[in-house]
Amino acid sequence: MDLLRFATAGSVDDGKSTLIGRLLLDSKAIFEDQLEAVEATSRTKGYDYTDLALLTDGLRSEREQGITIDVAYRYFATPRRKFIIADTPGHVQYTRNMVTGASTADLGLVLVDARQGLTEQSRRHAVILSLLRVPHLVLAVNKMDLVDYDEGVFEAIRSEFAAFTQRLNVPDLAVIPISALQGDNVVTRSEHMPWYEGSSLLHHLENVHIASDRDLRDVRFPVQYVVRPKSDEHHDYRGYAGQVASGVMRPGDEVMVLPSGLTSRIAGIDLYDREVEAAFPPMSVVVRLEDDLDVSRGDMICRVRNAPQQSQDVDAMVCWMTREPLRPRQKLAIKHTTRSARAMVKDVQYRLDINTLHRDGDTQELGLNEIGRVRLRTTQQLLTDPYEHNRVTGSFILIDEATGSTVGAGIVN
Repeated sequence: MDLLRFATAGSVDDGKSTLIGRLLLDSKAIFEDQLEAVEATSRTKGYDYTDLALLTDGLRSEREQGITIDVAYRYFATPRRKFIIADTPGHVQYTRNMVTGASTADLGLVLVDARQGLTEQSRRHAVILSLLRVPHLVLAVNKMDLVDYDEGVFEAIRSEFAAFTQRLNVPDLAVIPISALQGDNVVTRSEHMPWYEGSSLLHHLENVHIASDRDLRDVRFPVQYVVRPKSDEHHDYRGYAGQVASGVMRPGDEVMVLPSGLTSRIAGIDLYDREVEAAFPPMSVVVRLEDDLDVSRGDMICRVRNAPQQSQDVDAMVCWMTREPLRPRQKLAIKHTTRSARAMVKDVQYRLDINTLHRDGDTQELGLNEIGRVRLRTTQQLLTDPYEHNRVTGSFILIDEATGSTVGAGIVN
């Protein structure tokens, strides 16, 4: 059974948390004690128990304001597929939280209120999902019950959104009319919208094809840890543990270790309790090589004639996540796959207006929640691929060395 990660996004009161509550409830993913706890809370705190958002809005401030602030992760499964939901905030001041939640998503789910149509936030969320190269996008036109299930309202929103996404990199788009509160087209097809011939939202989530989204050609294996048991049973064992970022690895394959450039062949690939014939993303394995090479944490195993770029100069789009602005000459720590280094900001080329896609080249800094193109110089070579080709080796985080806090997230151009 495969796993689908999807992130929800939308403006305030579009019904993201209610939709997730409906998915969990109707797919039988809510335990009785959870329902009883929500019901007890609704009685003592005066919340409306009919609001399914109480199943996901876990923070007290979220319930009091009726909004989502932090990224809430929820897990459920059907007989066809497992799911991880990232319920991301809609407010512009929480753009950093949305970037975090959507960065690992296979699918982005944007909700709009059928009464309001597309808003500035709806377009901004679509831009961010496109920027993060989320391969599948669903526009859920919610609250159709409040517009009498009018086909004309739905078609107008669908046409406007389709025209907007032509400017973006959206390879797969589905538009579904729903009512999260009433359950129309969420888990089962709605009788109130006979004019809609597509599938329900859950059916689409269960059947969207994601296997081809993973790069199975370019082998990238960042080494996380060198395994040397030094026990009597495994006296000469030397393995390299990590998670396969992309590609397929098999015993006998010729590989190269970067940055040294030394080559060898794969002697074997181990899981905890057995040896396997192949490793592919996102498997975590231990790779053994035929030769004793100098390999350590931060190195990368790849194909001999298919290597990532090695450079100390990084050109990237950065989402800034702290109140103190990002400025030229600023020094930060950088974490890329399993490699850590120090970096200096060479310059800020432009700030991206994520509502209009306008590039503001007059600025020389990025403020909280702003996204812009930045050039960095690192103290050691990073082994990168363009983010559009590999979301693992094409991404990194920036860290404040004084506090240890993550202050920025970047994607390699």
